[in-house]
Amino acid sequence: MDTFIFAALALLGALAIIDLFVGVSNDAVNFLNSAVGSRTAPFWVIMTVASLGVLLGATFSSGMMEVARTGVLVPEHFTFHEVIIVFTAVMVCDVLLLNTFNSLGLPTSTTVSIVFELLGGATALACWKVWSSGAPIADLGLYLNSGKALAMIMAILMSVVIAFFAGLLVQYLLRLIFSFHYERYYRWFGGIYSGISLTAVFYFLVIKGAKGASFMQPEWLAWIQANTSELLLCCFAGLTVFFQILITLFRVNVFPVIILAGTFSLAFAFAGNDLVNFIGVPLAALDSYQIFSAVEGADPMTFTMEGLRNNDGTPTLFLFGAGIVMVLTLRFSKKAHRVIRTSISLASSARGGKEQFGSSMPARVAVRGAIRMNEIVHQIIPVSILKSLALRFEKKKLAPGEVELPFDEVRASVNLVLAAALIASATSLKLPLSTTYVTFMVAMGSSLADGAWDRESAVYRISGVLTVISGWFMTAFTAFTACGTICMLFISWGESLQLLLMVLALCVVIRTNFFAKDEKEDNPNVDRIDKGDKESIGELLTESVDSNLNTTLALYANGLNAFLDEDATKLRELKGDAAQFFDVISVRRGEYYNMALEGGGSKADRDARNFYYRAFTSMKEVSHALRDQMGVAQNYVDNSHSPFRGRMRENIKILATKLDEIRENFVPVRCTQTLEFIEEAQRDFMVQIGEEKISLRKSELYLGYLLFAREVLNRYMMVKLLQAELEAGLESQKDASTETTPSAQ
Repeated sequence: MDTFIFAALALLGALAIIDLFVGVSNDAVNFLNSAVGSRTAPFWVIMTVASLGVLLGATFSSGMMEVARTGVLVPEHFTFHEVIIVFTAVMVCDVLLLNTFNSLGLPTSTTVSIVFELLGGATALACWKVWSSGAPIADLGLYLNSGKALAMIMAILMSVVIAFFAGLLVQYLLRLIFSFHYERYYRWFGGIYSGISLTAVFYFLVIKGAKGASFMQPEWLAWIQANTSELLLCCFAGLTVFFQILITLFRVNVFPVIILAGTFSLAFAFAGNDLVNFIGVPLAALDSYQIFSAVEGADPMTFTMEGLRNNDGTPTLFLFGAGIVMVLTLRFSKKAHRVIRTSISLASSARGGKEQFGSSMPARVAVRGAIRMNEIVHQIIPVSILKSLALRFEKKKLAPGEVELPFDEVRASVNLVLAAALIASATSLKLPLSTTYVTFMVAMGSSLADGAWDRESAVYRISGVLTVISGWFMTAFTAFTACGTICMLFISWGESLQLLLMVLALCVVIRTNFFAKDEKEDNPNVDRIDKGDKESIGELLTESVDSNLNTTLALYANGLNAFLDEDATKLRELKGDAAQFFDVISVRRGEYYNMALEGGGSKADRDARNFYYRAFTSMKEVSHALRDQMGVAQNYVDNSHSPFRGRMRENIKILATKLDEIRENFVPVRCTQTLEFIEEAQRDFMVQIGEEKISLRKSELYLGYLLFAREVLNRYMMVKLLQAELEAGLESQKDASTETTPSAQ
């Protein structure tokens, strides 16, 4: 037994450290997104502030560890052997579940996962105990802390609603006060806003958060509680006066101070709230072993764990060590930095790219309802009031070449301070919240209040909110069911299966997060596109046209061969590749919108942008047709329709060969020869269809293959002409500038 316990504790510790690394890598964007997006300070300053917040917040999370110990199960009704089964099942399920959800791109939360895994494991074990003892089903309530579990579940669920409407209301009021031209008004209101924001940070993180600090003495807590009102009043008055003096006399912009303080507080709240998700269960297992081993000769099968109720606090050394791991992850994790960059890019309204979420029927209904409601409101409220409100929400006009930031400083401060306050207040009540969902919903509410949800994007943003909520339910149900199942397997198969699955989970998380291929970094051509000048566009077209042509012909030729081999699996894979290729080209063509918005440049630059649009439009049409053709072929094979035979099959083989040759050397002669072959194949088919009984479905697929081959060749020959014309113009301009330079001297 001792050997098993030592091995289990070691594996739980390893899982906790790696899970901590993975969790911070994925969730760091929650508290860094707004500060980085508003560019309020250099990146290294933001990272330093966030690291300090994480390190200090970890030491204040001692009280949250009680969630894993007694938040769900009633320890006095479980033996040492049984709680070890629950804790190992929870960690195995947590690692496997989070990796599965991440690989599928489904929304999830470490907080929701850990709470429902504990609930699922404890419920499964309680059901087994009731069944094996012959007790009535009503006795299940003796084993589960149903009141506390329900409170945690409701806290997580309600936090989604509260965070959204809090972000909506606070941002709307602040925008009325400051408007988008906030530099004009913060001189009068900046001191008060700074006082309120920083006092809120002080209250939630120092006064409320002090309850969970592992180093706080009872007499210190008693003094803070007795003098809370005086402390807050002095803090508000002092900060308001101090910052108003800075604003009035030195014209200091107070928003960077508020944003950095919000970043610190949200990092603090994240560490204090989410640390239990990663190390709470292993520490509970360690506490259980220490309680068990303190009684000499105790039987693990009968020794009950009421000792877990004696919460002496988590040793500060463990919490500090976890904080160090989190800080090192922030500093060195490439994944964390990549997630931050990706999130900023997606959040920017100036990118013109794809929305993060698709549309849905409920979102469409909600948008239509909101439009009708808006029309009714406009009929009730006087026009003068509506015009006054509209002026407060009128955005600043950007100077030519100026790039719009994803967040202005007002919205960034709301996102940070409000999310930190909500999370920290729940942490002080020992209620776990999902930091991902709270920060996301606050950001959604503030963006709605700011008018970022226009008719072009509202349906996608609402779909995102609904996706988050549905993801909460999916995560909860899956975590509960999966952990209950694993727990029953451990009961049936014993210690060997526990160790085996813990090793498997450890290997899976290491393999997924440390040895998987890195995602492709942001395309290095982005900066060059954003310039919108003729040289940058010319270089981009030179690289992109050949690359896209090669990809198109390769996918198409491979698709033809897979169809002839009736390989449905390969066709399904190629269809996915074609869909992804279409998305990439669609985003690339969308860059024309950004270049048009920025304007400026010479006539040659504007002509180059027009070339860019026409070229990428043609390539987008080809990629769209390629995706559709792959889908038709896949359905044809999936439905087991009759394959091509005779001359049809031979012509398709020849076509695939010719396309491979063109891919290796795209010259007009080969294109012309292939187009002539396509015409001949189509004429031959018109004769063949009269001689043989060829179904309409087979005819449409065959002619679709020929039509697409004709389109890709015609389109890319036109693109090549555009590219050549642009390059010729650039060369002539270079020659002209070379000739005029000596004469000028």
